[in-house]
Amino acid sequence: MTIRAIEGQPGAQLVIISGPSGVGKDTIIAAMQRREPPHPRHYVITVTTRARRPAEIAGVSYHFLSLADYQRLQAADGLLEASEVHGNWYGTPRDQVQSALASGRDAILKIDVQGADKVRSKVPDALLIFVVPPSLAELDARLVGRSTEQPRDLAIRRRNAAIELARRDEYDHVVVNETGRIDETAARIDAIIEAEHACSADRRIRV
Repeated sequence: MTIRAIEGQPGAQLVIISGPSGVGKDTIIAAMQRREPPHPRHYVITVTTRARRPAEIAGVSYHFLSLADYQRLQAADGLLEASEVHGNWYGTPRDQVQSALASGRDAILKIDVQGADKVRSKVPDALLIFVVPPSLAELDARLVGRSTEQPRDLAIRRRNAAIELARRDEYDHVVVNETGRIDETAARIDAIIEAEHACSADRRIRV
């Protein structure tokens, strides 16, 4: 099955928010959702084969799928990108992105570095924003403090974080998420998105 490409409304953007595990992407996006941006948005909900964590809500935090269901969705060309991260599969539902852009809303994606690469190869006009911690020591403290991984998984995330941070220059913008300043980080990302609207009001993104 092949899904037909859809061209978005003028000005609607595909925005990728990426960064290493533990940098605070979920918290930043939650803060952005509490704000009222000038342009309408849809925050795309990622699908994953990872087990749900205690504080997460199915259908809100992620769409949690069995491996078989994930593979069926991928085989049907239902994912804009699919990546294996920390031993689990993640993917961006194509229909959510197409629906948002077709209705004139920005599609906001929270994905890892692998996924960002794949989306940009398909959608060169995507806006890529990379979130970094104030320091590696602070990132490590956040990973340890959230107590959601076993020691082996924590070691993998630490190693991957160093690799991902080395690729920050591949992004359009880099934003530092200072500890205790989530609302300021969200405001900076909002400002980047709105500046892009001002520069590219007539752009149509095809997905």
